[in-house]
Amino acid sequence: MRVLFIGLGSIAKRHISNLKEMFGREISITVLRSGNNLVLEDAIIFLIAHICYDSSELEQEYDAVFVTNPTSQHYNTLLKYKRLSNCFFVEKPVFLTGKEELKLFKDDRKVYYVACPIRYTNVIQYIKKNIDFSYVYSMRCISSSYLPDWRTGIDYRQSYSASKALGGGVSIDLIHEWDYIDYLIGEPLDVKYIATKKSDLEIDSDDIAVYIAEYEDKVVEIHLDYFGRVPIRRIELFTHDDTIVVDLINQKIEWLRQKKIIKLFQDRDEYQRRELTHFFDIVKGKCDNDNTLEKACKILQRARGEE
Repeated sequence: MRVLFIGLGSIAKRHISNLKEMFGREISITVLRSGNNLVLEDAIIFLIAHICYDSSELEQEYDAVFVTNPTSQHYNTLLKYKRLSNCFFVEKPVFLTGKEELKLFKDDRKVYYVACPIRYTNVIQYIKKNIDFSYVYSMRCISSSYLPDWRTGIDYRQSYSASKALGGGVSIDLIHEWDYIDYLIGEPLDVKYIATKKSDLEIDSDDIAVYIAEYEDKVVEIHLDYFGRVPIRRIELFTHDDTIVVDLINQKIEWLRQKKIIKLFQDRDEYQRRELTHFFDIVKGKCDNDNTLEKACKILQRARGEE
């Protein structure tokens, strides 16, 4: 199996490592990079069959293409390289606005899957299968962390997260929350939204986004920020008979009234590999594509408050 990666940032390296762990010698990985200014670790070079710096060096066809360059380049990258494969894995966020023209990708032979890894965590899978959300009256979600701590050894001010033009901003960067909410309970009837910059971080993108969404039978509150000094990522479910706290960082679920706790530990690579397996199942026709470009664009517009 021949796979092409366009872009070699931290998430691409993780995917490459996981793919080699999953498929070993059955997979050959090519990487197209924009430049050679960054020195690659021996551990990642060992896993890559070919590194290209010009599209003329690429082969005519690949079994799958992973679009892992900056968000601002995703749309043009897909247009430029759609001829190289029938199967594409696009990192989130899918595009910059979610209003990009998709007619050029209306090809029944091609699969465009957009990453949504939090769906594949043990805690989200557990509540998806075991919680009756018709008995949830209110849902509160928070993802709070300190942007300068996100990427070790990288100046946060130089990251795409700090730049609105590159697709940064907490409302888009933490689109995971809207994705898993949609996965768990579907689309809201109405959404109220505030996104702005309030902290002293040296960025021009929004560092806080707050939403209130109304569903037919419940209300959902979402808080996202870049400035929380103690990382928090959790869901609080207020049900007819208990309050359930889903802790995505500590990977546990707690029923406050029943005083019951379930721990569902897994490392990040486990759920990332679970998503990769799902992607290749879609490629092989074993299941439907459940996060298409259209679906991802709709969620992106909602995250931007523009749906």
